[in-house]
Amino acid sequence: MNARWQADLESWAIPDEILRTTTVNPWLHNVQRMSRRAASEISAPAGPTYDRARQAMGESVLDVGAGAGAASLPLEPAELIAVDQNPEMLAELGRLRPDARLIEGRWPDVEAPEADVVVCAHVVYNVPELAQFLVALDDHARKRVVVELSDVHPTSWLNPLWEHFHGLVRPTRPTSDDAAEIAASLGFDVTLESRPAPEPMFPSAEEMADSACRRLCLDPSRAPEVIAAAEALGVWPSRPRTFITMWWDVRK
Repeated sequence: MNARWQADLESWAIPDEILRTTTVNPWLHNVQRMSRRAASEISAPAGPTYDRARQAMGESVLDVGAGAGAASLPLEPAELIAVDQNPEMLAELGRLRPDARLIEGRWPDVEAPEADVVVCAHVVYNVPELAQFLVALDDHARKRVVVELSDVHPTSWLNPLWEHFHGLVRPTRPTSDDAAEIAASLGFDVTLESRPAPEPMFPSAEEMADSACRRLCLDPSRAPEVIAAAEALGVWPSRPRTFITMWWDVRK
């Protein structure tokens, strides 16, 4: 089961002949976008991820793949531990929550303390060894694990553009159902809840095109062409997205 997940993720790799055309990492996340999302969640916390984490709150929260803190900062725990591989993301989280304990590194390789609640939002599609990853989340939680992910791969919105600009047909798996199946196979009593994404992915066509050019390995000068294609293909305005909350109580 985990082998299928890993193979499905590998099928999203960008062919070398396309990667060689760019000097920009197409997989990098935009810190400004992540910070904006965190600010939005802090100002109006809502949804099953927030509700289920809040429901089991104790003194501490461990946020794995924390980004700028969108999943954990709204909870306002007495103690916040944040793990992320991106130092710029951690710096932004630290700016928003100066007393947070910041741990830079890859999960589950880093050393991190246990916490009452472990949250992990929009990370699992970057994790080939998902079973090991989820077990480590469970091992570090005293009460509950709360995982948020999109129902389909988060770059699926680009699929029509990949075919348009590169003639490349992109995959359709894995999905949130596949992740839940792996979690259940590990013995976790998984509950799934869904909600519409609280806001559009991009506030403007220009920001959409900037992201699309980077991810499609296109020169930024082609942004107007990307906008035109996105409008013609129904990629822009952004289609509604669905977020899935996958949670379980730990058995210790």
